[in-house]
Amino acid sequence: MTPARGTSTTSTTTKTSSKTRAKATADVSSAKTAATKAPQKVPAKIAASTSTAAAVSRQTRPLGHVTFVGVGPGDPALLTIAGRDVLANADAVVVEGPEHDPFLAYCKPGVEIIDGSGAEGSRALRVAARARLVVKTAKSAASVVRLLTGDPFTFSSGAEEAAACRKAGIGFNVVPGVSEVSAVPTYAGIPLTVKGEREVTVLDLAEAKLDFSRLHPKQTLVLLNAVEVFKDTTAALIEAGFDAGTPVAATVGGTTTAQTSVVGTLSTIVADLRAAKVTGEAVIVVGSVVEQRETLSWFETKPLFGWRILVPRTKDQAGPLMDRLRRYGAMPEEVPTISVEPPRNPQQMDKAIRGLVEGRYEWVAFTSVNAVKAVREKFDEYGLDARAFSGLKIAAVGDKTAEAIAAWGIRPDLVPTGEQSAAGLVEDWPPFDELLDPINRVFLPRADIATETLVAGLTDLGWEVDDVTAYRTVRAAPPPAPTREAIKSGKFDAVVFTSSSTVRNLVGIAGKPHASTVIAVIGPATLKTAEEHGLRVDAMADSPSAEELADALARFGADRRDTMVEAGEPVTRPSERRSGSRRKS
Repeated sequence: MTPARGTSTTSTTTKTSSKTRAKATADVSSAKTAATKAPQKVPAKIAASTSTAAAVSRQTRPLGHVTFVGVGPGDPALLTIAGRDVLANADAVVVEGPEHDPFLAYCKPGVEIIDGSGAEGSRALRVAARARLVVKTAKSAASVVRLLTGDPFTFSSGAEEAAACRKAGIGFNVVPGVSEVSAVPTYAGIPLTVKGEREVTVLDLAEAKLDFSRLHPKQTLVLLNAVEVFKDTTAALIEAGFDAGTPVAATVGGTTTAQTSVVGTLSTIVADLRAAKVTGEAVIVVGSVVEQRETLSWFETKPLFGWRILVPRTKDQAGPLMDRLRRYGAMPEEVPTISVEPPRNPQQMDKAIRGLVEGRYEWVAFTSVNAVKAVREKFDEYGLDARAFSGLKIAAVGDKTAEAIAAWGIRPDLVPTGEQSAAGLVEDWPPFDELLDPINRVFLPRADIATETLVAGLTDLGWEVDDVTAYRTVRAAPPPAPTREAIKSGKFDAVVFTSSSTVRNLVGIAGKPHASTVIAVIGPATLKTAEEHGLRVDAMADSPSAEELADALARFGADRRDTMVEAGEPVTRPSERRSGSRRKS
């Protein structure tokens, strides 16, 4: 939740989103009429004039309706179901800054996005300007959503903007949001109330000079917008009767993977913050409840908390892995290393699909999700569906490939019971039997750079294999210079490799990761490729899936943290240790 002063800490992911936001055009008419276009941001001044013109041209249209939606203090997952549903039906959305960009994914195509971040001046002027913008937008759009950080009616401008709507005769609803007053301390592992401590006072220090002498020295305080006046505030609290040794916790970037908490006392916290080099708006808790953090800290103690992790992948496949890493507290950064493209000569695939329909094959072996996708696209091109597989046996390497086939309405006949790889598939593949198998041919659609393990293994078992290039993997352009430097200098805590090609391509376009960087791989083949490139692998997935890869890295991170705690060492990230070679396991 953004308190009245409207300052918040933006996470790494929202910074990335803001780059996309900055490219949006101010063409309001195209944003309204193009049903397939992505949402576009419209500067407040343009939006206001356009909304006024629309109102003049549609004087008989009834006024719109506004829903004030609280989106929480930073973590996009804290958006309520009600807020998500309202966004899905919005005709226009008024936002304040890039921190709101993640929530626009819930909007329907063609929704009008109004940028209300340009308001300047005092708080009163900013609130008045945004209130006018909301009212004018509601005069030209039937359903308007106004996004506010935190809760609309708790240390926010929602109440004043809602009052302006009521004065203009515009109806409104309010969808409550998670307030930073409670959420940030909770994410820091600090309960605001415990047995025997039931009184909490919340103070916004941006509003006016407060009389601390009226506060009870034993109560819990939550201070907002206190950073600029914090030194004076701690002195005033001690003067008002608070013990100088009263525990204090200051949390910056609350509820995001950039969260940092510093714990001290009223007499030391200012120096503690300076020593930790923590800057930005903080939520500050004063009182004995801060002592609970040592036991209840759950967010900042996640196994990968604060780890900057490089994810070299194809862009359309990064989602599940990125989400899983964030669940463990990491800050994943995607770097495209390969793109998946159709084969240069499509005739081989065309011939194989015709052969499949004509009964040329006994088996079809899928070794990746991309192979399933390539065949399915060919089926769509020919007007075929899953019925074309009737009478065929289907093999799949890995659970994700099997899931992609199942989404097609087909249950694989063979999935490796042991190692989830081409070698594991060969181990379970039945040899060709002239009496049991009417046809001895296998259709194998795969990448142009795939290994020969499966082909050689099936040939040894008596099968004839049509090894068909279903798609090509093309090396991407090198990442920006700062990213390349971060890779080589060890500023990334870990790199997760999802295939042998991502290893080869990352080293090719950006160089080898630093010796201090933790390396995690998805399976034995990727492990072998990484070692061939001089990388020591620290973690490997139990089975070849993005989720299992993230889980394996999290287990490594947890073990590493436990080792440091047991040794009495401070818990540091791999990027904070600059040894010349990778530490021994």
